[in-house]
Amino acid sequence: MKHTGIARRLATMAAVMALAAAACTSPGSSAGPAATSGGGGTTSPTQAAKQYVIGFSNTGGTGNGFREEQNCTAKAEALASGQVSKVVMIAHNTDSAGQLSDLRDLISQGVDAIVFNPSSADALNPALAEAKTAGIKTVAVDAYVTDPDTWNFYNNQVDYAYLGATWLFKYLEANGHANGTIWYTRGIAGHPADTDRHTGFTKALSEHPGFKVLPSKDGVFTGWDPTTATNLANDFINSGDWDKIDGVWTSGMDSQVVDAVKAASKTQKPIVGADLGAFASYLLDSTKYQGLVGAAVTNTAAVGGAGVAVALKLLNGDTLTSDPASTRPNTLLLKPVLADNVTDAGKQTLQSWQSVQGLNPIWPLSVTLPDWTHYTAEQAVACKGPGE
Repeated sequence: MKHTGIARRLATMAAVMALAAAACTSPGSSAGPAATSGGGGTTSPTQAAKQYVIGFSNTGGTGNGFREEQNCTAKAEALASGQVSKVVMIAHNTDSAGQLSDLRDLISQGVDAIVFNPSSADALNPALAEAKTAGIKTVAVDAYVTDPDTWNFYNNQVDYAYLGATWLFKYLEANGHANGTIWYTRGIAGHPADTDRHTGFTKALSEHPGFKVLPSKDGVFTGWDPTTATNLANDFINSGDWDKIDGVWTSGMDSQVVDAVKAASKTQKPIVGADLGAFASYLLDSTKYQGLVGAAVTNTAAVGGAGVAVALKLLNGDTLTSDPASTRPNTLLLKPVLADNVTDAGKQTLQSWQSVQGLNPIWPLSVTLPDWTHYTAEQAVACKGPGE
């Protein structure tokens, strides 16, 4: 989500990405928390004779920085590719039934491929089958679908949650809270990414059975909406439950919790969040956010742009290789990276996650994706597709 600053690479970033087995940054990309791709390759940008129309469906709207950045990176990749004449984008807050209708709308408009952030793993399959019949390629980003002919490109969401939760439990154990209590906040109920993250969190919890979870082991859903997250945090604080917990695991609505705690003049608790601009800056600001301890885990919104790159590969007849680390077919995975503010290495990584001028603090810092996207960070911020 969006930050300010001048895009630059740091040696620390290269070291961290080498340790994480991440690929080097692609030309024109900004420094930021990259993630490792588990397979596939890139479609080289070229002025191809064939010009494609790409449909894009997203069920998150204004105010959700991750979704906003995802939409903009899709437009930027379409523009940078030189192979897309138009992006038909339908991005608004809706449920699975609404997205099913949106996909059918894109099919009726005769697009060549549809890239979409799925609201459900299987509820969209009827429209995806219709797309195949119409000769339309389909690519799911940020989460997976069970349709056998759709390619999935997303952050390993099970690992995302497991990585952050394990860090939190181990940190608390090392600091005298081995039987502590965790406030567990989630995303959208039923969303494939939320389901995967719950699997990862639950796995970590099973390995550290001394911890209790509030409001329950099923957590509380924020809808990945900043206003909802803020209201939930205020209610939690006012109920007195904040004083009973030892740590917080969030599914990306992190800075909202920190701000609510600060506004209430309460003591910050160890917290895990995502690589969002505001949250990363909070972790490094020891003056304004005294006592704040936490870790950020990468979850790039640049999968929007990468999804367009995947769609172009499919349209051009290129071969993709499914990630062997995935149990799902037709899947490309990104490996998440964690950085905390309690170790020198973690602080250096957070500091290396610089962004680009004009980036909103609620956007993820990873504006581009090594080996997949071809636009500049500035193009992502401009949010312009072909013909715009």
